[in-house]
Amino acid sequence: MSTIRARQDGWEARARIGLVVPHADVGPESEFQAIAPEDVFVHGSRVHFGAMRAGGEMDPKIPHDPVRAFVEPPHIDNAVELLAASPLDAIALGFTSSAYVLGAAGEKDLFARLARFTRGLPLTGTTTAAVAGFTALGARRIALVNPPWFDDRLSGLGADYFTEQGFEVVHHGPCGLPSNQKLITPGALSEWIRTTVAGHRPDAVLVAGNGIRAVGVVDALEQELDFALLTANQVLFWHALHLAGAAGAAHGIAGYGRLFAAEPPGGTA
Repeated sequence: MSTIRARQDGWEARARIGLVVPHADVGPESEFQAIAPEDVFVHGSRVHFGAMRAGGEMDPKIPHDPVRAFVEPPHIDNAVELLAASPLDAIALGFTSSAYVLGAAGEKDLFARLARFTRGLPLTGTTTAAVAGFTALGARRIALVNPPWFDDRLSGLGADYFTEQGFEVVHHGPCGLPSNQKLITPGALSEWIRTTVAGHRPDAVLVAGNGIRAVGVVDALEQELDFALLTANQVLFWHALHLAGAAGAAHGIAGYGRLFAAEPPGGTA
């Protein structure tokens, strides 16, 4: 009879979430893992993003052509197919701006194309998850805090996306913070939301852009301000957990917003 007592080794997983990210972005994986319970694991796959350089550097405003190219075949199709070959429970696309450029109908077409490569695994993306999150929270008046590397036109396309989905966008715009991932701090982001967004009295705010550092301020700002706060990675992880059949894991998460107590409509994308 064996007397070996095995240490925790990462094999006993309640859920495994696959995550597709731009090649030089560590933000989505970092924030997913910060939120995740110890028995939920995140497995990433990378796709080249032409507006991002080694070390995560970008231009002050990203051009739109690389945003669209990120979701064109074959690279993202291959990334999804390779992830889906693993024993995962759901796949999440950690990229917001492509849905802004494609629009709601274009995003639906993208998901239909990628479904051919998922082995039947559920698939979600940031804006799809945000629609589910706003709906679950009963929010109709929303505000969008976009990353500083989004230009005004891209921000406007985001407002159009959510307007198409039936929401009233009471405020949107790139936040007035340094256009550098490493220079965006929780304190500076909180101050921007407090001074620039709160006065529009939204039901909920989405801090869009999966590369912006944001999940650490959700709970404190919700306690201070009278609206729900969603962030790109927080809402994407929440939706992926539910699609993965791990609602219990989602409900057990505390400190990252009231969203985790909510159920997505129908439980699906």
